[in-house]
Parts: sequence; C-alpha cells; structure tokens
Amino acid sequence: MKTIKDIESLEAIYGEPIPASIDKVCKTLTPNYRKWIDASRFLILSTVGPEGTDASPRGDDGPVVQIMDAGTLLLPDWRGNNRIDSLRNIVRDDRVSLMFMVPGSNNVVRVNGTAVITDDEDMVGKFEKGGKLPRTVIVISTQEVYFQCAKALMRSKLWTSDDESAGIPTAGEFVKEQKADFDAKGYDSGYAEYAKGRMW
Repeated sequence: MKTIKDIESLEAIYGEPIPASIDKVCKTLTPNYRKWIDASRFLILSTVGPEGTDASPRGDDGPVVQIMDAGTLLLPDWRGNNRIDSLRNIVRDDRVSLMFMVPGSNNVVRVNGTAVITDDEDMVGKFEKGGKLPRTVIVISTQEVYFQCAKALMRSKLWTSDDESAGIPTAGEFVKEQKADFDAKGYDSGYAEYAKGRMW
C-alpha cells in the first residue's frame, strides 16, 4: 500500500484550503460562539498522552460546560468508571480539543486549547447538583474556536435518521466478548436503573 509521508505530497493532493475555513477561526469566544456553546449539552473531549490518544464523551442535562470568560471554559468531571484516561493525559500533556454538538444542528463547534485540572473547593462548588459535586473540574484555555462545516452530519443524517440501534452489540455483549462468564443480559437490563443514582 502506498502511504503519504510528507506534507508537500499531502498538500499536492488537496490543494489550498477554502478561505472561509481559515477566516472563521477565532482565538476566544465571540457572542455567537458563546450562545452556541451554552446550548450544547454534549461534547467529545480529546486528549493525548504518553500511551497515545483518548476521546471521551461528556454530557449534562444543561450546558455541558460553564463559560468563565471569553477564553476559559469549565468542564466538570462527573461520575464515570474511574479510568480517568483523559485526566491522566491532561496532567502530562495539557493539549485538548473539544467538539460541541447540539441535537438538530448539523454544525459542530470545535475548540482547541490547553487544560488544567483543579479540585479547588470554590471551583468544584460551581457545579453542585442536588448536593452532589464533581470530583474535579477541567479548566480549558481556548486557542482556536471555530465551527466545522455541516457535511459530515448531513451525510450521516445523524439527527434525522430513525433509531438504528436494533441488532447492534450491547454494552453487556462487549464485556461478555472479553469475559465469557459475564452476565450480559443482566447488565444490559439493569443498567438504566443502576445509572439513575450515579449520573452526577
């Protein structure tokens, strides 16, 4: 298989970037980007570390991040599986990328920047929900903010397709594939109830 090993060869295939793809990039949040991110309840957090890359879904029942100022976003780390892959990476390499989505919108807003993790009592306290607090907050400093064109979501019909989940492997089946004696059906049937008290 032929592989491309230098930037010049790659650029020769694709040519010049579309001017608008460069012109749309901001260093901080404009009023429109603030409004869009405030409407987002879901994002993908991408990080990199010595072992490789990681991408982690993050969601909430309201805005997935708090906007501290035009150059700073606050992302609470709510309860999960305690692998802390993203957090380990940030401690060792502060580069992060975020992709914000809003159901029904075919645009995706992307943020590239750096991050630190804090367990500062006042910062964590900003996210109190029903007496529960995140263990830490990821503080993101923006370097690039821009929207991704809509073609990917338009091609996939992500928001307009019917439910296509019938017949695909379940979470329990993924585990059972690695651990033969795992009760996949029990895990799957009980997970929604299990998760209710562990969302935050």
